[in-house]
Amino acid sequence: MLSTQQKEIIKSTAPILEEKGTEITSRFYEMLFQNHPELLNIFNQTNQKKGRQPTALANSIVAAAYNIDQLENILPVVKQIAHKHRSLGVQPEHYPIVGEHLLLAIQDVLGEAATDDILNAWKDAYQVIADVFIEVEDNMYKEAENQIGGWSGYKPFFVDQKVQESDEITSFYLKPVDESPLPVFQPGQYIGVELTIPGDTYRHIRQYSLSDAPNKPYYRISVKRDGKGSVSNYLHDYIKEGDTFPVSAPAGDFVLDLNKNTPIVLLSGGVGLTPLTSMLNTVVKNQPEREIIFIQAARNGNVHGLKEEIVQLSNNNENVTSHIVYSEPTEADRKDGNYDKEGIISFEWLQEVLPHNEMDFYFCGPEPFMDTVYNALYQLGVSEEQIHFEFFGPAKQLEIKQNVSV
Repeated sequence: MLSTQQKEIIKSTAPILEEKGTEITSRFYEMLFQNHPELLNIFNQTNQKKGRQPTALANSIVAAAYNIDQLENILPVVKQIAHKHRSLGVQPEHYPIVGEHLLLAIQDVLGEAATDDILNAWKDAYQVIADVFIEVEDNMYKEAENQIGGWSGYKPFFVDQKVQESDEITSFYLKPVDESPLPVFQPGQYIGVELTIPGDTYRHIRQYSLSDAPNKPYYRISVKRDGKGSVSNYLHDYIKEGDTFPVSAPAGDFVLDLNKNTPIVLLSGGVGLTPLTSMLNTVVKNQPEREIIFIQAARNGNVHGLKEEIVQLSNNNENVTSHIVYSEPTEADRKDGNYDKEGIISFEWLQEVLPHNEMDFYFCGPEPFMDTVYNALYQLGVSEEQIHFEFFGPAKQLEIKQNVSV
């Protein structure tokens, strides 16, 4: 337990951590990987290079500092991170290593300002926070293992089918090598995929959203080729039908609420359509009377993945409406007229296509898309309770832009 004095010290250091947070966490990762390169297996190095992981960690530390005497306030964030940790295979023994290097980074960046009292308070505070994570993750590990068809850690799956969906997106239909039944997942969840790439010292783990409904004899992931992503390129270029690799059980808290029957709007940007396609397929199967509007944004038809599947669902189900937005339509797109709007999703356009705002909104896509959609929903008067979103990779805070004109 933290003393009252320690809590006051933690809260008093929150502003300086807010100012220096990313500098501290960048230094933390630098020292961590230098001293424990084996942990490179766990962390996505692309997110490290983009600065997204240090920023996300800094935001989490600052939130913990401000809420140190009411940690229940950050429990939703803890659970979101814990889902990713469980999918990656983070274990209790990793936490002391992280804590040691976090304190070293604080001391290194703050210098003389990091007094013994401050460092000791943060050492004890880190342990309190780590214990919360360990307890939550332990429950998640047990739940994943004890469910019907569940397992612990990673187990081998094979590629039953590999289907090219567009110039950039390919789907992989995965089945367990041991032919055991697949556990049911919640639409919107993801799995962890572990790959060993020839020539690379460390294995790679990536998390990919499941893009089909649960209760199928396979898990489907639909992967976008990333010019700088060694894992996605390896999947596209080298993984073939029949190949095997380890997979972790489904995880994630960006999930569709199937206990409600309110209308749903799904807004996707690029490959952000994958968790939303799982939601769409699930609603069509389980809630055929529930109104659902699927809005897909992409550059053009050449890179638009799963388009035919979604259009067919819209054509075959009266409760489904589909809209397509292309920012850079090709001449063939213009000739065929196979999209509804050129440009980007805007507040004005949403006003035209949405019958009202009393709906639940789920959206996923690249950062600029996420900011645009969030601000458009704000202008539409949509309440926070109706808004659900997920970033691919480390989360960031979506903010309302003053005098926004989307």
